[in-house]
Amino acid sequence: MYKILAKDGNAKRGELSTVHGTIQTPVFMNVGTVGAMKGAVSTEDLLELKTQVVLCNTYHLHVRPGDEIVKSLGGIHKFMSWDKPVLTDSGGFQVFSLAKLRKIKEEGVFFHSHVDGRKIFMGPEESMQIQSHIGSTIAMAFDECPPHPATRKYMQDSVDRTTRWLVRCKKEMERLNGIDDTINKAQLLFGINQGGTFEDIRIGHAKKIAEMDLDGYALGGLAVGESHEEMYHIIEETVPYLPADKPTYLMGVGTPANILEAVDRGIDFFDCVYPTRNGRHGHAYTNHGKMNLLNAKYELDDKPLDDTCDCPVCRRYSRAYIRHLLKAKEMLGLRMMVTHNLYFYNSMMEEIRTAIEKGCYQVYKKRKLEQLQGGTE
Repeated sequence: MYKILAKDGNAKRGELSTVHGTIQTPVFMNVGTVGAMKGAVSTEDLLELKTQVVLCNTYHLHVRPGDEIVKSLGGIHKFMSWDKPVLTDSGGFQVFSLAKLRKIKEEGVFFHSHVDGRKIFMGPEESMQIQSHIGSTIAMAFDECPPHPATRKYMQDSVDRTTRWLVRCKKEMERLNGIDDTINKAQLLFGINQGGTFEDIRIGHAKKIAEMDLDGYALGGLAVGESHEEMYHIIEETVPYLPADKPTYLMGVGTPANILEAVDRGIDFFDCVYPTRNGRHGHAYTNHGKMNLLNAKYELDDKPLDDTCDCPVCRRYSRAYIRHLLKAKEMLGLRMMVTHNLYFYNSMMEEIRTAIEKGCYQVYKKRKLEQLQGGTE
């Protein structure tokens, strides 16, 4: 299912075979929270932008349009007309970040919808059932996302609960995959390591969940306020205790520099809203640093966003034109920025995979980081 094709230090070049196709790793998953990319980028566009995996969100699809509706329409792949892999976040992060009123109990979490205020309950079994209805390729286990910072006692209690919830997730997933009308009976389950910046709690949790023989393992609860150095340290300390023959996923991370550093520490999967969110705010990722297209100096600039980029936008349009669209609040401007940024991220992942295969990842990383720090704000 998961095979390592090459290693360069701790950096891994692998592939994960799934029912919806093989994922080449390291991979960046493009975030389509409600079954769509923000910025009016279609699934046809995603193919041209080298997208391998789309990440959708369990909580948001449960609230709207409803996971039962998605199931009745044939699952998320048919619903959004995408036949490649889809990963669904468990909904845990949104329950803890969006729900203003919530109550955590052993059975799960009671909370109010951020859309209409209705009361909802979600626990491990419910999260697995919703993700089964959605029919994603990879389902994430339901976990508690502890606040940062948190006390040692709170963190340990939270991690212990997450471990108990993971046992329930696995049992429910096995049951669901055996039901006749289940859309994807080969749905994979990734567990989530938690523990904040307490390395001993992280390591202890990694050891426990490694015994459960899951399809993959994620590090959650990072990039939530700790420094980059703290995050890199936790990755270095934790990854060695996760199964080497399973993919590792750093949730919600991050900047191109974060990805380069995390690959160097053994991470395979990434997701982040930066390329789409920052693109919609006029920020482009390029091989000469991050650009703010709203800057007046681009008003008469007839060059492409990045003259080293072969994306559909850079092949045809100028910085001046895109800036004009953004200033005029035309949706086409947002679409162009998001298109370019997704292409940049996915192309960088291609470069990373090639560098690991060639055994020159350190040289590549150093050069790429220097380029990214160019900065043309």
